[in-house]
Amino acid sequence: MSPDFLLLNARIASMDAAATEYSALASLNGRIVALGDDSLRDLAGPQTKILNAEGRRVLPGIVDSHAHPDAYALRLRTWTLVSPEHVATRDALLARIRARCQQAAPGQWCAFYRLNERASGGYPTLAELDAASLGRPIFILRTDGHLGLANSAAFAACGVTRDTPDPAFGRFDRGADGAFTGLVRETAAHVFLNALHDQDSEADIAEGMEQVQDQCLAAGITSVANSLTPTKAIRAYQQMRRDGTWRMRMGIIASGRDEPLVPALIAAGIQSGFGDDFLRMIGVEWCPDCSTSGRTAAYWDPYRGTPVPGEPVPNTGMLLYEKDDLIQRATAAHKAGLQVMIEGVGDRGIDFALDVMEAALAAHPVADHRMRVEHCCYVTPKILARLARGKFVDSSATGFMDELGEAYVANRGQEAMRHMWPHRSLIDAGIPAPGHSDFAVCRVSPWTAMAAMVTRRTTGGADLEASQAITPLEAIRAYTSLGAWAQREERDKGSLEVGKLADCIVLDRDVLNGEDIAGTQVKATVVGGMLRYQA
Repeated sequence: MSPDFLLLNARIASMDAAATEYSALASLNGRIVALGDDSLRDLAGPQTKILNAEGRRVLPGIVDSHAHPDAYALRLRTWTLVSPEHVATRDALLARIRARCQQAAPGQWCAFYRLNERASGGYPTLAELDAASLGRPIFILRTDGHLGLANSAAFAACGVTRDTPDPAFGRFDRGADGAFTGLVRETAAHVFLNALHDQDSEADIAEGMEQVQDQCLAAGITSVANSLTPTKAIRAYQQMRRDGTWRMRMGIIASGRDEPLVPALIAAGIQSGFGDDFLRMIGVEWCPDCSTSGRTAAYWDPYRGTPVPGEPVPNTGMLLYEKDDLIQRATAAHKAGLQVMIEGVGDRGIDFALDVMEAALAAHPVADHRMRVEHCCYVTPKILARLARGKFVDSSATGFMDELGEAYVANRGQEAMRHMWPHRSLIDAGIPAPGHSDFAVCRVSPWTAMAAMVTRRTTGGADLEASQAITPLEAIRAYTSLGAWAQREERDKGSLEVGKLADCIVLDRDVLNGEDIAGTQVKATVVGGMLRYQA
């Protein structure tokens, strides 16, 4: 039998244990059948597709182990992007709001996403929002996904009045006179998000996912895990799988926010690993911790810098679950064979997540549990020791480093950076720490994040503490072999070896030499031996 795909004239970094390099790869039925030199050309048959890498660097496909493609799909369809490259000032933000609302019918919601107030002139006032929105209800989601801005029409549409109490684990910020400022935090933001997303359909998610796949494949991502996946998205993905519209691989991390979902998975006997190479159940996740850049993540010490109007002072952040409740939920899922993932960002939030996971393991010991602390940003020496002792995974939000690094320095102080995403210490301690983008919180591309892991600086120049710098090879491992291992997919993904999936990317530069990693462009992306993107 001849291979159905050949990659030739390449510099293939296999990322195997011996760091073997090859110049050619052959695959059949989606899996690698041979690696070697260009003599593999002799295996070609009349139906073999051949890709000439033109001497370029080839890596395994990127495994982004924590992102939100379902939410991003919906944002791309109908929301308006207000990230700093589109709005550099508050006036520009208000002008973009006005332009969008002029197109909307009276009473129609207008939604905006990825606001970074630090790079866009600060938060607008409620009066400014009301003037720009022309009477339409609007909601602006901050880039972290934990805070938002609503105008008066949106408060009225959701039935929120001045007398409405704050929801549990949330806050409608108010000024000294008790009036709303427009800023809403955590579960208070979900009041408005729910009003928007109640209108979404499974078909909407599937339609938007076509654009998400385009962006992922162009960035070299062949596999992505959908954090906090709700029921509606799981149904949409299964329909796409049946329709043959999947062009990359998806791992489902079921959402603990979707109250009936995790108990239903347990009752049905669905365990981690259920599915196929293109759509697979990875585990379950809860989000008790919040946002450092938005000043809501839970820390033991108060935030630095100027408080936002309406923010509690002193502010040590907030947690979104009661511990005993979350222990019960996580233990039930763990006993049922579902890999448990709990978000922890600040040191108090990470300690909370570890308390829950340690309790679940005490109730049901499992040696190779691979429980993950998602984001796991502020890893103090005590926390590092807990991670190592319990064999927990630091699922690191490396996407935050470049895009939100300045806010982390401003809100936590320069000295805190020696413990923020401390990959040098994590690697030296033997703690597995895959990296992830968390898109649509941050950009899809993994390359600026990898660059920040190596340089420990943002593209804006913020100092993230050079002592925690790692090598380009170590950064790439965080997005390939470690990403696969953290999902129990190391037999299939993360390196280019015979028997594994033929997922690989051709780059325009040799990132292993540290050559301007942030500017990396992908020339071609191959998924299962099929060319899915070519520049």
